[in-house]
Amino acid sequence: MSLTIENILFTGSVLLFLSILAGKTSYKFGVPTLILFLLVGMLAGSDGLGIQFNNPEIAQFIGIVSLNFILFSGGLDTSWKSIKPVLGKGIALSTVGVLLTASSVGVFVWLLTDFTIFEGLLLGAIVSSTDAAAVFSILRSKSLALKYRLRSTLELESGSNDPMAYVLTIAFLGLVLNPNQGVMSIIILFLQQMIIGGALGLLFGWLSKQAINRINLGFEGLYPVLVISLMFVTFSFTDLLGGNGFLAVYLCAVYLGQQELIHKNSILKMFDGLAWLMQIVLFLTLGLLVNPSEIIPLIGLGVAVSAFLIFVSRPLGVFLTLLPFKMKNRSRWYISWVGLRGAVPIVFATYPLIAGIDKAHMIFNLVFFISLTSVLIQGTTLSVVANWFKVSLPEKAKPKSPIDYIMNEAPKTEMTEVIIPDGNEIIGKKILEIGFPKNAIIAMLRRKGEYITPKGSTEIQAWDQLLVLSENKDCLKKVYEALHVPIEAEIEEDED
Repeated sequence: MSLTIENILFTGSVLLFLSILAGKTSYKFGVPTLILFLLVGMLAGSDGLGIQFNNPEIAQFIGIVSLNFILFSGGLDTSWKSIKPVLGKGIALSTVGVLLTASSVGVFVWLLTDFTIFEGLLLGAIVSSTDAAAVFSILRSKSLALKYRLRSTLELESGSNDPMAYVLTIAFLGLVLNPNQGVMSIIILFLQQMIIGGALGLLFGWLSKQAINRINLGFEGLYPVLVISLMFVTFSFTDLLGGNGFLAVYLCAVYLGQQELIHKNSILKMFDGLAWLMQIVLFLTLGLLVNPSEIIPLIGLGVAVSAFLIFVSRPLGVFLTLLPFKMKNRSRWYISWVGLRGAVPIVFATYPLIAGIDKAHMIFNLVFFISLTSVLIQGTTLSVVANWFKVSLPEKAKPKSPIDYIMNEAPKTEMTEVIIPDGNEIIGKKILEIGFPKNAIIAMLRRKGEYITPKGSTEIQAWDQLLVLSENKDCLKKVYEALHVPIEAEIEEDED
């Protein structure tokens, strides 16, 4: 078959369709969808159907673009209220924990193989972070409800530890290429990446909010497109100034997720779908890039490194990192088990390939095997292990994320009409600025005899009549408080 644009589109769409079908049926057999995406790519590759793809530069580009969407979607779906109590633990795990894991794996590989210490540390750095795509998708698709804020801790760690792993990967790759490079340069690189990345992430979050709420685009469908452009501006500008773009994108999204935005529901829904699409594309691409025949000779070493990472390195890093925090040991053990490796380490493994170091292909194939076994062994047992350690909760007790509220909106059982009198303090404000309850909606607005479908950008005027739907009377009470009007007598009577 000749390589044309039409053939590429046809092949890509068929692989995408097969991946979605595989993902739909995979949980009947207890297999995470990410494994199926990888396997579809591998089966279609050079050792399977014969699709030749051997371009690590393109794979890296696809990986970086995909990770932007995955991290941004995860950030939008992160509730500050839920991560605030575990902020210290999450940051410790995403920095000190990653460093300890990278160091221990690096030393183990150095002692076990003919790798130099810097080559061993490079491999350790590449596999040191838990994968946001794997953790977000598996935890949420399994609807795991966990005690002791474990879910918030795990999602915060996975969303924020890629920058540390990236810094270590670049630093140790530099040491492999130039062993005379000083350790101080690594410390400077780390501080530069984190400080600039963190500061610009929050700054772009604030600027993005202003842009979204102040620019009148006229069409609802353009707002998600605007957010995509702001996401890439955040990443590229931060990277241009020497900061960590991944950290900036995640923090920008976390900030935006807590704000009232015009057409926020549309933005959240679109990014949720795009995150899934990017996960599929990313895992398909990485599956195509790998040649299973090259992995077979490394299975013994891969099993040894995987076992050390899962059963020694990750638990050691978690327990040492969390020593200053009061936690039950069963919580520490469960955090240790959810050390999922996935697409991010494989993307980072393309950096040695592009740099052309001696053991680049061996490192790439080992990382692929480690990621595959991690998702297959740990990803399939998250629920079982949660029950073993008695850290699981019933599904109904799971805290709702922003996307949960949108995708599973409760029926509105209360309806009322509210008139905004002249002199009310919300007059002149946009609906998104008045702090309206998330589980209530303004279904209709009547102004001077005309009916208007309200949006977040609609400004409240004197004597507007609002038709409000809410879940219950408690929510209705919050509606009156947000609108700064007296509560209807019948509501107060029902409460009495």
